[in-house]
Amino acid sequence: MSGLSADTFGLLAEFRDAESLVAAAARVHQEGYRSVEAYSPMPVEGLADAIGYHRTRMPIVVLIGGIIGLVSGYSLQYYCAVISYPVNIGGRPLHSWPAFIPVTFEMTILGASLFAVLGMLAMNGLPRPHHPLFAVPQFERATRDHFFLCILRTDPLYHERATRRLLEQLGASEVVDVPL
Repeated sequence: MSGLSADTFGLLAEFRDAESLVAAAARVHQEGYRSVEAYSPMPVEGLADAIGYHRTRMPIVVLIGGIIGLVSGYSLQYYCAVISYPVNIGGRPLHSWPAFIPVTFEMTILGASLFAVLGMLAMNGLPRPHHPLFAVPQFERATRDHFFLCILRTDPLYHERATRRLLEQLGASEVVDVPL
């Protein structure tokens, strides 16, 4: 990580249109950069593939939450009906699993949804009241009409001069340092 400056977040390159952003992102990924973020005012087809974005782990997190909810809901009812307060009403068995299904189902949904919300917050690094990109005045237009590609300084290939030169060669209208 030569050229690593402790007071910068990375380099931010501004592009005028989505096509040039996707082309630049693909080239940056091809060059070996992996700590890359792209920002656009609208969804851009092919951009996620161009920066090497892979699938998220959210489905497994939601599945784990659902399984925990299922097990805890069923276990709670089993404990109450069979162990803690066994009451034989009308000769029915103490462990009557069909009666446990509605609460078990609801606890499964509750566990999955709680894990989905908390997992999403954790994986997105939220809450984050301040992001270093907010200090760059040009970045204000990322939600309106400009496209940005940011190479983070934590990337193993990051070298300030070489990375800046690469971004300029890719047609960036402006390349700026992002302060921490």
